[in-house]
Amino acid sequence: MYQIERAIFDIRRGLPVVVNAGDQRLLVQALEGSDSVAALGRMAGTQPALVLTRHRLAAMGMAFTAEAASVPLAAHITTSDLHGLATAETLKQPAGELLKGLRPAGLAERGAVALMRRALLIPAALCAFVSEKASADIERQLAQGRLLQVDANDAEQCLAGAPGMLKRISEAQIPLEDAPDSRFVLFREPDGLREHVAVVIGKQEHWQGAVPLRMHSACLTGDLFGSLRCDCGEQLRNAVADIQTMGGGVLLYLAQEGRGIGLANKLRAYTLQDGGLDTVDADQVLGFGDDERQYAVAVDMLSALDIHQVQLLTNNPLKMKALRQGGIEVVARQALYGSVTDHNQRYLNAKATRGGHLLEDVLSGGK
Repeated sequence: MYQIERAIFDIRRGLPVVVNAGDQRLLVQALEGSDSVAALGRMAGTQPALVLTRHRLAAMGMAFTAEAASVPLAAHITTSDLHGLATAETLKQPAGELLKGLRPAGLAERGAVALMRRALLIPAALCAFVSEKASADIERQLAQGRLLQVDANDAEQCLAGAPGMLKRISEAQIPLEDAPDSRFVLFREPDGLREHVAVVIGKQEHWQGAVPLRMHSACLTGDLFGSLRCDCGEQLRNAVADIQTMGGGVLLYLAQEGRGIGLANKLRAYTLQDGGLDTVDADQVLGFGDDERQYAVAVDMLSALDIHQVQLLTNNPLKMKALRQGGIEVVARQALYGSVTDHNQRYLNAKATRGGHLLEDVLSGGK
């Protein structure tokens, strides 16, 4: 775990790392911060490739069953063309021409893409296998600490985080406008990248039966700035008020911006939506699935708070399923709506029709 954490920080800084899979070593670098494909190729002694997710390939019109695939890169591909291959909605050349030599990604390459996703970067990895000739120099850089090496299996599994290793860090009483008796409890994941907050409303010793619970994924644009593109901020405030009215409970504020893709990618997706795509298709163009969120951290937070039975405030059946799979009993579900406006109606329709969210009442004008 420790090596994976260090690798994520190196990748976010634009540095290459080595992913080791048996007798193969793969030199891996993020697209963001990468100045030259040729430089990576010289370092590895082989021609680099770009590893893309099946979601990105689907957006390019290529049906692919494997989770990721490797695309050999032309020797003199520009940085602009490289980013276009990974994120552009419209390609300069037919996909068949750009994806010549496409093959299913191996273990090391799948691990490389997982590292990108965990680091909240574009889910595409610039990779080059280390040649026998370059091996001695790579070994020397590893020994000197100039390069970091991680195991491919550990890299592939890093998206799951570290279940059971969440740390409870600090807490304080913070009165809220709609819930004056509220306590914030902060939890930190082992890699240090994400911090999550449990807002405990009311006195836990007074609760009886299933605890009212809202799992709310962070939305900087909606929660803080009141963006009209979504209903997140309104849902957040309504959840606090509802939990207070129900006699107290918990709101888990989870660091999973943009359904888990991170703020940078969320803004990229917004730009694609401005061109006409819905939220699901925009995420797919960038290489993401319908919903990248993980809820094991929510289960850990509830366990730390000694909560095992909940009444869930949600419109998302996936949240109910995730809690039940984690051993939390979901006794009942309560709908939680924001307002439907001209700005967010297309987004809400996509959540209902593409994501399975239970929004029929609010979209039909009822409640």
